Amino acid sequence: MRRGIAFGELVLAVLCGLGAVASWNRGLVTTSFAAAGEMPGFDATRYVAPWLLLATLLLVFAGLFAVDAVSRVRSLSSPN
Repeated sequence: MRRGIAFGELVLAVLCGLGAVASWNRGLVTTSFAAAGEMPGFDATRYVAPWLLLATLLLVFAGLFAVDAVSRVRSLSSPN
């Protein structure tokens, strides 16, 4: 039973990690401006706070799930 829970937590950790990467990518918006006359072209990066906050929270939950899964597996192998 504990191995099944640990496996489920590892799956949740991976899903949270993937969600964190996707959210972080949505949180960075880059806009390119072309040169106009004497003004040079440039790229502007805008940070979208809600997406970055979601990415941070998902990463925290992924870490918690991973730590709990490892502790469950280690408690199975330790002698009582």
